[in-house]
Amino acid sequence: MNPFVIHTGLVAPLDRVNVDTDAIIPKQFLKRIERTGFGQFLFYEWRFTADGQPIDSFVLNQPKYANSTVLLARNNFGCGSSREHAPWALLDYGFRVVIAPSFADIFYNNCFKNGILPIKLSEEQVQELFSRAQSKDNYELTIDLQEQVVKDSDGLSYPFEVDSYRRYCLLNGLDDIGITLQYEDKIAAYEAKKRA
Repeated sequence: MNPFVIHTGLVAPLDRVNVDTDAIIPKQFLKRIERTGFGQFLFYEWRFTADGQPIDSFVLNQPKYANSTVLLARNNFGCGSSREHAPWALLDYGFRVVIAPSFADIFYNNCFKNGILPIKLSEEQVQELFSRAQSKDNYELTIDLQEQVVKDSDGLSYPFEVDSYRRYCLLNGLDDIGITLQYEDKIAAYEAKKRA
């Protein structure tokens, strides 16, 4: 997992509440066994018609939001089933940050375990970010996890909180396996002693 310290990226405003995991990555695309390859199917039923043509009005199909790496959303983002494929699809598409007033708990936890930083801000703060992202071309945010602040080039600055363990893991690029491997020497010594 890549460390997350400071990230600056273009913002895509997804102006919908209760975005569920089936909308993020529809069930028919859950056949892969690896974590990659899901980005092309992200928000598939909102991005494409039944015959696979892009829907121009959808935010990610608009040229000014191409190459966005910060997703701005509304309340209860990631609700629905607990599929870990949802953060896999977001990450594979290129998103490193999701900002919303609230997240479904399982999705929120899965983001941290897969290298995405989910940030909770107030509804008023999120609305201000929507206003800026929708009215300005190439609107970018800088997210500093060390300092726990979201800011833009116009002086906006919003603090956010992440619990210390999750923050440590993201700053150091550690998923559950990476954390275990930090104790590889001790595990090997224990196994050797056990065999003896």
